[in-house]
This record gives sequence, structure tokens and C-alpha cells, in this order.
Amino acid sequence: MSKTKEAKSKVVEPKSNAPLLIIAGVLLAAILGGWYLYSSGKSSGAANSNSAANRANTAKTSAIPPNAPPGAQPPNQAGSPVAAVKIEEFADYQCGACATAHPVLSEIKSMYGSRIHFVFRNFPLDIHDKAYDAAVAAEAAGLQGKFWDMQNLLFTNQQAWTAASGYKATFKGYAEKIGLDVPKWETDMAGLLAKNRVDEDKKRARALGVGSTPTLYVNGNSIPFTEMNVQALKGIIDAELAKAAPPAQGATAPSAPTNAAK
Repeated sequence: MSKTKEAKSKVVEPKSNAPLLIIAGVLLAAILGGWYLYSSGKSSGAANSNSAANRANTAKTSAIPPNAPPGAQPPNQAGSPVAAVKIEEFADYQCGACATAHPVLSEIKSMYGSRIHFVFRNFPLDIHDKAYDAAVAAEAAGLQGKFWDMQNLLFTNQQAWTAASGYKATFKGYAEKIGLDVPKWETDMAGLLAKNRVDEDKKRARALGVGSTPTLYVNGNSIPFTEMNVQALKGIIDAELAKAAPPAQGATAPSAPTNAAK
């Protein structure tokens, strides 16, 4: 064999760097992917936290405009008009959520009595075909001092009369049950006074931007539906009562803090 051929046979082929590059690329991708997931998760968590905080703040600070229409006067009310805590409900008799909230708010009225001023406002929604007539039926009963009695029957029997084609006859049965002068009630149902009261409440609701039912305000602050339970409302009302309570006699202001070393 010639020296030239022997030299060629001894030449070593250079090793490829491809495996190292692949491994380095995989490691870099893993690092970048982990950093992205961490960053996006952190920002998403912050966004969700801010969104929840904003919803809570909105729910607690939507004050009623001072120039809003007053609604029907005198309103359908319970408790004391001079109480430190005013609760105003806007509801629709054909609304399932309103029927759910009804026993809760009835318990609140019973629990606090004259320590609160509770006002009910009619806000029959256009999507409910019988809601306006139900509101007029309650207002006509109110003209004989039986508003709350009719309201209770309408909410507690909601499924029955909403499914009935002759629902007005059902309302008449309720009027008889609570001891109304039925001919007068029927006249008031057909007249303008009861309807005007419903319409005045609707004007107030629209001015306040009420878009759904039930909508509840406590001292002018909107309360989310998720807090329309006895425990949550009790906490809100108690806090409002505490803010309005005069300082106890003999109470002294806390002493100023001091930074002096002892």
C-alpha cells in the first residue's frame, strides 16, 4: 500500500455537534417555558384578584343618586321611617330569584323590627307576562291595608299562578282569602291609582339603573344576590347599626401611641 493511501486510511472523521445542540435547545425551551408559565400564572392570579376586588368595591359603593324619583308615596314599608338603616328592595313577582329572597327578607324584617326601615318597590320586568298585573294586584290590596298579605301569597304561590291561564281569577281568590272587599279590590285593579304606584316605582328603578331583580340596597349601597341570605345581611345591617350608634357614656378616647422606650 502506498504512503498516500495509508495516510488517507488513518484520517479520523470529525464528530458531529448535533446531539449537543439538540440537548441545549431542549433545556433552553424548558427554561423559557417554565418562566412563561410562572409569569402568566402570576399575572393571571393578579388579574383575577383585582377583578374580584373591583366587583366587591362596585357592589358596595353604588350610591343612590340624590335626585332619583322617589317612587310610590307613601311606599310599602315596614319598620321605622327614622331608623338608621334603610333597606330598599326592587322585585318582580314572577321572578324566581325574588321568590327565593322573599323568606330571607321576611326574616330580616321580623328580626330587626323598628331598628330598620324596609321599603318594597315594584319592578315588573317586561320578559314576565303576568308580573305587572301581579304588582297591580298587590297595590290594590295595599289600598285596603293588606299589601304585605297579598305580597306573601304572590311570592309563596308563584309557581301556581304563573302556570295558570286564568291567573287573574287566582288573584281574586287570594283577595278573598286575606279578607279584602273584593268588589273594591277589582275596581282598584282596573283603576289608575294602583297602576300609577307601580309605574312610579318603575321610574325610580330605571333612574337608579336597576336592570335585574331582586336588587337590594342597604343605606344606598347595592348588595349582590350572593349576599341575600340571613347571615350575610345580618352582618351588613349590624355593621351599619354600629356605625350609627352613639358612643357609650363614659367612654374615653384611646390614648395616643408612644414610641418611647421603656
